[in-house]
Amino acid sequence: MTAYKDLSKEELRKEKEQLEKKFEELKAQNLHLDMSRGKPSAAQLDLAMGMMDVLNSTSNLKCETGVDCRNYGVLDGIPEAQQLLADMTEVPANQIIIYGNSSLNIMFDTVARSMTHGVMGSTPWCKLDEVKFLCPVPGYDRHFAITEYFGIQMINIPMTLDGPDMDMVEQYVNNDPAVKGIWCVPKYSNPQGITYSDETVRRFARLKPAAEDFRIYWDNAYGIHHLYDDKQDHLIEILMECKKEGNPDMVFKFCSTSKVSFPGSGVAAMAASPANLKFVREHMRIQTIGHDKLNQLRHVRYFKDIHGMVAHMKKQADILRPKFEAVLNVLDSELTGLEIGSWLRPRGGYFISFDALPGCAKAIVAKAKEAGLVMTEAGATYPYGKDPNDSNIRIAPSYPTPEELAIASEIFVLSVKIVSLNKILESK
Repeated sequence: MTAYKDLSKEELRKEKEQLEKKFEELKAQNLHLDMSRGKPSAAQLDLAMGMMDVLNSTSNLKCETGVDCRNYGVLDGIPEAQQLLADMTEVPANQIIIYGNSSLNIMFDTVARSMTHGVMGSTPWCKLDEVKFLCPVPGYDRHFAITEYFGIQMINIPMTLDGPDMDMVEQYVNNDPAVKGIWCVPKYSNPQGITYSDETVRRFARLKPAAEDFRIYWDNAYGIHHLYDDKQDHLIEILMECKKEGNPDMVFKFCSTSKVSFPGSGVAAMAASPANLKFVREHMRIQTIGHDKLNQLRHVRYFKDIHGMVAHMKKQADILRPKFEAVLNVLDSELTGLEIGSWLRPRGGYFISFDALPGCAKAIVAKAKEAGLVMTEAGATYPYGKDPNDSNIRIAPSYPTPEELAIASEIFVLSVKIVSLNKILESK
């Protein structure tokens, strides 16, 4: 296809007229389509329904150490749940604490604790003149919402195909004591689907922070969320790398089964060094007597071990893969060569990241909404909701049915084309 920028004004107007006619036809259908968030579909949730049957009123509800899971106690989580999530996140079982259903909740608590009580004896952040966080962009909007909520200054760090720009990360972390953390989704990142390279992980481990209380917030949300059996990204384990480099306390690592079992009823965990976990437990003892052990037991009885979890995720991939490929194939066939957008083909995770022409993202999302397609707000993948180029759009293919995705993809590419044509016509 000929790039739009190489067409004459007359050719551009003619193309726009034809596209707007198609768009109006779709708009007249009064569609209601949603690609706004990375929610598992009903078909994915159905895969885990057997979990509802593994415990009943006649079940043995004691964990392997004999503790009655109906009662109080076991602050760190039952041992078999610790082992299951430790295997899932590739850490020793004695370096993980099992929480409730949400890793986002753990991350919020971790920042809140740092604000009020500092980190392992350091000055509470609320008593400091300034606190800064590094934010790889485009990134996860809910991470940014946490740091914004606490009034923490966020600094954009551009993403590369290997992960965050490590020259910038090192410059900030090693020289500015106000930099207290960095948000990371290191495997199949949200929204680009990028996995940090070996060298990027090693450079993280070799950081020499100016702040003693600097921590890497390593949200390994998609660690086992592959789309393909034969094309899977590999991520070096960060805790072990940091220990080897003499920085054992530098990482908080988060995971959950939210997109493995049930998003509202999964099991979440944090892995960290023994010293970090000792400090965390001191505060947890005030906060809770223990999390939901019956749910932990339910997950262990259903999945049994990491092999059961991996087999389950292959079934999920069989549902997700055709959806991702359907969207990507439409992008490839309809937009390749027009030079009005770029995208990556992720091997896992939950999103496709699309970069439109500068200044077009908000208009594209608004245009799609006219035809009944709701997408993530443009700018959401940047701190404060401000994409400096107004170009990044997060596409979430997981929730719609394949039939809905076909129409949604058509609406999206039409919106991209029409908005891009307007932009190019303005500059002609």
